[in-house]
Parts: sequence; structure tokens; C-alpha cells
Amino acid sequence: MAGASLFTKSALAALAAGLAFAALPANAAEANAGVATMHAASFVEQDRQERRKARSERRKDRATQRTQRQRTERRQERRTERRQERRSERRQERRSERRQETRQERRAERRQETRQERRADGRQDRRVRQRTEQRQAYRQGRRDERRADGRQDRRQTRQAYREGRRDATRQAYRQRDQRRYRDYRGGDYRRWNRRWRDQRRYDWQRYRTHNRTSYRIGRYHVPYRNYRYRRLSIGIFLDNLFYGNRYRIVNPWQYRLPPAYGPYRWVRYYDDVLLVNTYTGEVRDVIYDFFW
Repeated sequence: MAGASLFTKSALAALAAGLAFAALPANAAEANAGVATMHAASFVEQDRQERRKARSERRKDRATQRTQRQRTERRQERRTERRQERRSERRQERRSERRQETRQERRAERRQETRQERRADGRQDRRVRQRTEQRQAYRQGRRDERRADGRQDRRQTRQAYREGRRDATRQAYRQRDQRRYRDYRGGDYRRWNRRWRDQRRYDWQRYRTHNRTSYRIGRYHVPYRNYRYRRLSIGIFLDNLFYGNRYRIVNPWQYRLPPAYGPYRWVRYYDDVLLVNTYTGEVRDVIYDFFW
């Protein structure tokens, strides 16, 4: 627009100058022809400069417009990139949220399944425990009944012994022994030679000093409950439970005791050793503090 206005002004100025020269006389025109020519040349030069300026301004305007376009395009690209980044971030967030929700749902399902399994296992364990307890209670009840029956039987037996049956039994044993049993040497079975202590091969005390562990044979279990130790002597009659198989000394030679013959047997009574007639229950020989 600025270049077009300048061009119009220069054209008007040239037209005015031409009219002025035409109005003057011929001489003046000739005189002033050179001046008009100079002025026209200056006008032309000015016109050229103005055109150049206009061109440079147009170029600047074009460069400015290009720069503005480029900036606008860059801004648009940046906005597009930001939008894409935001979209991608939103997608990523949505995916992560979905994954988190899926994980939480799976965890909740697993927890529920675990709880159900634990409950089922607990119920099964309680059932098994109840059955086991019932069985144990039933067995314990039967054991208690048996023990009570056994105690009652033992009490009745003791009561019968107290009433005199024990004396009758001993009398029957004595009569039977007098009729039937004899010693293998031909003598009376009631005779027992206590002079065996004089023999050196039966010196159990000296043997015990060198073999102390052989005389530690463990705890003595009484045949009757609440029974206490009583120092027994020769001639006392014992109940048959005191010289049963669990109390007999099968190998008396191991403790340097003489062999028992006929109806006699060596038995343990606490830490003592008794020689008992197994048919009558009579004690025929005693060694105190034999075991440790």
C-alpha cells in the first residue's frame, strides 16, 4: 500500500511539471528543459528507491509472515504433541487402573477362596478332633471301668484273705507239699543248708565290690499299691505275688548265689534277696541290702 501511494505522488508531480513547462514560452521551456530533466531524473530515482524500500518491506513482511506461520505451525505441533502425550498418559493411567482393579479383584477372589478353604479345613479338623476326642473318651471310660473292676476284684480278694481264705490256702499248700514234693537229693524239701556262706565261691560281697554295676538292676515295683517296705525274716509266709516270675532271679550264679533246688527260688524283695518255698510261700533264707 505504501509503495502504491508513492508511485501515485511521483506521477502527479511529473504531470504538473510537464504542464508548467508547456505553459511557459518556448525559450523559457528550453531554458528550463534541463532543470526539468534533472528533476524528472531525481523523481525517477526517488521512485526507484521507494520501490526498493517497498520491495524490502514486502520481503520483510513476507519473512515476518513466514516466521509467524512457522511459529504458529510449531505451536500447533507442540499442542498436538502435548495432546498426544496427554492421551497416551491417560491411556497408560487407564491401563494401570484397570490392571490395579484386576489385581485387586484377583486378590479378593484368592482371599475369599483361602478363607473358604480355611473354614472347610477348620470344620474338617474340628470334626476329626471331635471324633478323636470321643474315641479317646470312650477308651478312657472303658479303661477306667476296667481299672475300677480290677480294684474291686482286688479289694474282694484282699477281703477274702482277711476273712481267712489265705490261711486255708496256705494249709492246703502245706498238706499237698507234705504228700507229694521231695528234694532231688532224697531229703526233706523243707530243709535248706544255710552253710553255703562258708564257701568261698559264694562270696558275693567281695564280688560286688569289683562288679558294682551288676547289682544295680533298677527300681522295684511292688505287687500291691500303697505297700511299704517291711524287714522280713526267716519263717514268714509271703503271698504268691511277691515271688512271681517278674521277681525271680533266674541266674543266681551271676550274683554269686548258690543254685536253688526243689521248690526253692531266689526272689528279689526291694534291695533284699529272699529264698522262698514256691509251694508254701515260706521264707527260708534272707540277704539284706543285696542290691544297690
